[in-house]
Amino acid sequence: MFTRKKLQERVAAFTEANEIKRNGLYPYFRPIGSGQDTRVQIQGKEVLMFGSNSYLGLTSHPKIKEAAKRAIDKYGTGCAGSRFLNGTLDIHLELEHKLARFVGKESALIFSTGFQVNLGVLSCLTGRNDYLILDEYDHASILDGSRLSFSRVIKYAHNNMADLARKLSHLPEEAAKLIAVDGIFSMEGDLAKLPEIVALADAYGANVFVDEAHSLGVIGAGGAGVASHFGVTDGVDLIMAPCSFTHPAAASTSSPAVSGSLMQSKKPMPPTGPSSPLVLYFLLVKAAMRPMCAPELSCKSQRRAAPKRKALFFLASNTARMSLSNGLI
Repeated sequence: MFTRKKLQERVAAFTEANEIKRNGLYPYFRPIGSGQDTRVQIQGKEVLMFGSNSYLGLTSHPKIKEAAKRAIDKYGTGCAGSRFLNGTLDIHLELEHKLARFVGKESALIFSTGFQVNLGVLSCLTGRNDYLILDEYDHASILDGSRLSFSRVIKYAHNNMADLARKLSHLPEEAAKLIAVDGIFSMEGDLAKLPEIVALADAYGANVFVDEAHSLGVIGAGGAGVASHFGVTDGVDLIMAPCSFTHPAAASTSSPAVSGSLMQSKKPMPPTGPSSPLVLYFLLVKAAMRPMCAPELSCKSQRRAAPKRKALFFLASNTARMSLSNGLI
């Protein structure tokens, strides 16, 4: 006789997290009782925050908080509909225009998070007889997006351009081919070899998608990312431009036709609520402030960029606030 308790048995067998908790080493889901800043309150105790993604400390800046309050007064607390129907606000379009201009593209489409960009875009642009070509160390969201696609997924060895060329050379000429890659790899901290990738894409008739989640604001002209840093923005077809890890991100492209195609597809633009007005206002004020970015990284050294950015959090946040109070930015 078959048992219907297999799932419960498997869940009960997972005890590792509880064992770590008993040893006092569990680091996750700690409730914070204050605003996100360089110092936060945990269980009534003030501690230093080294894990924040608010690198410039603007999440708690008075001007941005005031902008969020104004957004609620004007638009309410939500969009009350999907982008397809009644959920597109004028500030959605304004933010899309600003993000596209920032990364050097003609158009952009906002998603609720950077993860959703990769899921939505990579799942719908290529078809059953097409190919998605991924670096083996691409972010998990790129892998998840590729799994939702009907396209064949091919991986090449990390930053190995000879292997990429070899994989591209075996693909049929008539098929669409999209190379999807991190600008800065989230775990390794090294930069994608975008000049070589773009050159290979041109040689084999492929397109290029770059996830700038860990590079926007860190590298490139004004912090516009790795594509800008290498001077290959025109050779990159799609850029995932995040506003932060937990706020909206945009798929930016030089092709309004591609942006329009994404808008009409149910995969990337599901009938769910879009980003709230207060978040959009928050981001528009951040854009208007033009927050100071960390100095451009050296290609020669190719140091671990993401950890370096976190190490700069205290310095950058204090510098940005000082500049704001002095009217410099």
